[in-house]
Amino acid sequence: MTMYSDNSSSIVRLNIGGKKFCTTVDTLTQREPHSMLAAMFSGRHTVCKDSEKCHGHQALWGYFSYLICHVCMPGYVFVDRDGKHFRHVLNWLRDGVVPNLSDLECSELLREAEYYQLLGLVDGITEVLNKRKEDEEMDTELTRTDIIKCVQSEKVRLRGVNLSGLDLSKLDLSFVDFSYACLKNVFFSRANLHCAKFRDVDAENTIFHNATLRECEFTGANLRGALLAGANLQSANLQDACLVDCSFCGADLRSAHLQTADLTNANLEGANLEGANLKGAKLTNANLKGANLQRAYLRQVNLRGTHLEGAKLDGANMLGAIR
Repeated sequence: MTMYSDNSSSIVRLNIGGKKFCTTVDTLTQREPHSMLAAMFSGRHTVCKDSEKCHGHQALWGYFSYLICHVCMPGYVFVDRDGKHFRHVLNWLRDGVVPNLSDLECSELLREAEYYQLLGLVDGITEVLNKRKEDEEMDTELTRTDIIKCVQSEKVRLRGVNLSGLDLSKLDLSFVDFSYACLKNVFFSRANLHCAKFRDVDAENTIFHNATLRECEFTGANLRGALLAGANLQSANLQDACLVDCSFCGADLRSAHLQTADLTNANLEGANLEGANLKGAKLTNANLKGANLQRAYLRQVNLRGTHLEGAKLDGANMLGAIR
């Protein structure tokens, strides 16, 4: 057998699609003895080391002629495959550990494993992908279709249900009770949520863009980082809610209840807060530029650090407010 290796150390030099790797015959043959890589370096086939010998031995390669490129670089066996994930192939052959990769990268590595007939690695990657799929299905207890079926009945209650990541945009979800549910990263854009209940929900980073939320109850809810730009929140109850980093740009918050809500770093630019009750609300670094605060209740509220440029404060109750 002719091989690209040092006789003293059995080092094999490989060029996979232009990426160079060094390994050993033992690594290539022991863990997956029935793979193409093992067969190539098992001694049963001749592997050439330069372009002249490649053409001379092409007839001897048999079914390996499609695997190894017809033009080899001096000192290396050239395999005409993308070398992006070949280091993971070698690490599998060395350690037998499936790498922790993204789903896309796992799919790419799976194609390489199938090509080299590394059946152990194929099984390992498939198991990882199936486990992730099962975990995702367990994380979200209901689907968008399930929700649509639910709302066709009266007095829908989804209390304490995990709906993380669902797209519930544009649905009529009025009067639905979501209290205590996990609503992280849910899309409620343009949904009708009139009089829906969100008491003590975890709705971090949830999207309520242009949603109808009139008279909704958000008491004690965690809405950190939520997007409520353009939403209709007239008379909504947001008392004690965490509204840190929320965006209420252009939102309608007329007569909304915001007592003791945490609006730190919230963006309320251009929002309509006419008649809203902000008693005890935390407004540190909140952006209220151009907001309508006419007749709003701001009594004893600390407005230092709050951006109020262009805000309308006519008739606002600011007795004892700190400015």
